[in-house]
Amino acid sequence: MRFVSFCHKYVSQVGIMLEDGVIELNALLETRFTSMLELIENLSSDHLRELSAAIARGKYNCLPLKEIKLLAPIPNPPRNVFCLGKNYIEHAQEIKMTQISDTGIPDCPIYFSKIASPAIAHGDRIKFSPQVTQQVDYEVELAVVIGKTGSNIEPEGAEDYIFGYTIANDISARDLQGVHKQWFKGKSLDTFCPMGPVLVHKSALPMPVELDIQCRINGELRQDSNTRQMIFDIPFIISDLSKGLTLHPGDIIMTGTPSGVGMGFEPPRLLADGDIVECYIEKIGKLVNQVVAV
Repeated sequence: MRFVSFCHKYVSQVGIMLEDGVIELNALLETRFTSMLELIENLSSDHLRELSAAIARGKYNCLPLKEIKLLAPIPNPPRNVFCLGKNYIEHAQEIKMTQISDTGIPDCPIYFSKIASPAIAHGDRIKFSPQVTQQVDYEVELAVVIGKTGSNIEPEGAEDYIFGYTIANDISARDLQGVHKQWFKGKSLDTFCPMGPVLVHKSALPMPVELDIQCRINGELRQDSNTRQMIFDIPFIISDLSKGLTLHPGDIIMTGTPSGVGMGFEPPRLLADGDIVECYIEKIGKLVNQVVAV
């Protein structure tokens, strides 16, 4: 099931994405959900069966996409987004150009966080000021959304704590990364966390999650891999991150990016005003944003 946050007639709500549009979730359920976070915290297997049955009956009103405004699945994440650095071997080897990390393969996950306040949606603009940064880069990533509270989670039980998956683009100011010798500032500028377009429930993507992942810039394929190439897989990440650190519903974990980022080329091929960034993950969809210098 493909959940979305959207705005219709100036009202923000939650829905289900179908091929021909979006269904208002509250038109299908007796229980009402006012936000994606509320849905994540309270959705039960009974609700899923109720939704599936209602869709199968075909008795619903589908809103055309042209009549709504898609939002990021979780427009305002309750906490910073958890991120992994260097989680694909070839990307770990290419990032010598960033000059803030070696090219070794990590023995343990490398964690950092970024602010997404708010996360921007499919179709929104990635904005940057040339007075702040002149080295804006892209990173397509599979994002895992946590569905229930847990700590010290065993790898074999990790899937129980997942709500679903979406696409994220870890936009990065490489020059700021170099100046500050860390990743937080350069990855947390306003509009630097596109996410969406949908949040796919885990029932549609059972373990192991092995999905093609790509990024195109102005139609040119730059990143092309599969999530099976992660150094640390999703169960390991959730288990390791949760050791002594409680995960909560709505927490988002970005699982790293494959090779092909702009700074990995010689010379670098970074984002410029007017560029179209298209992030794709199999069975989830496409997240498309335009870059605008302001």
